[in-house]
Amino acid sequence: MILVKTQTGQQTLKDRSVPLSPRQRSAFILFDGKRSVDEVLANGMGIAREDIDQMVALGLLEPVEGNAAPAVAGSAPAEAAKPVAPTAPVAGASGRSKQQRYKDAYPIATQLTGSLGLMGFRLNLQVEGTTGYDDLVALAPKIRAAVGPEKAAALDKALND
Repeated sequence: MILVKTQTGQQTLKDRSVPLSPRQRSAFILFDGKRSVDEVLANGMGIAREDIDQMVALGLLEPVEGNAAPAVAGSAPAEAAKPVAPTAPVAGASGRSKQQRYKDAYPIATQLTGSLGLMGFRLNLQVEGTTGYDDLVALAPKIRAAVGPEKAAALDKALND
C-alpha cells in the first residue's frame, strides 16, 4: 500500500501540533506517494507498523487515490482527519469488539490529552485511569471539548466505527 501525507499531516509536521516520536517523524517524511508501507518499514529506522497505523488513524497519512491495496492492519480510514459528529457507539456495526475499540482509541486519547501539556494533565490522568471502552466513551466529551472537534475526530472514529 502506498500512503501520502494529508493536508492535516503537512500542517502537523510544520507546527508540531501532534507530537510524533523522532522515528515516526522520519518515517512520516518518507511517505511521498511513491514509497510503499513495506519499503518504509524496511528502511531500517526502527519504525513499526503500529506507528504507521497511528499516523493513519490520526489522519496524517492516507492511501494514494486509486490504490487498491488493502488497508494497513488495524488502521482507520483517511477520513479520520475530517470532523465527525459524535454519535452513540453502535455495538457490532464494524465488527470490532468494545475491547478492540478501546485498544485502538486509548493511544489516540493519551496522545491528544498529552499534547495539552500542563493544562491537560488531569484529563490525561483520567484517560490513563480508564479500564475499558465504556470509561473512555464517558470521557470522550471532555477530551473533545479540550482539543476541539477536528483533533478529536480520530478518537471519535476509533470509538464509534
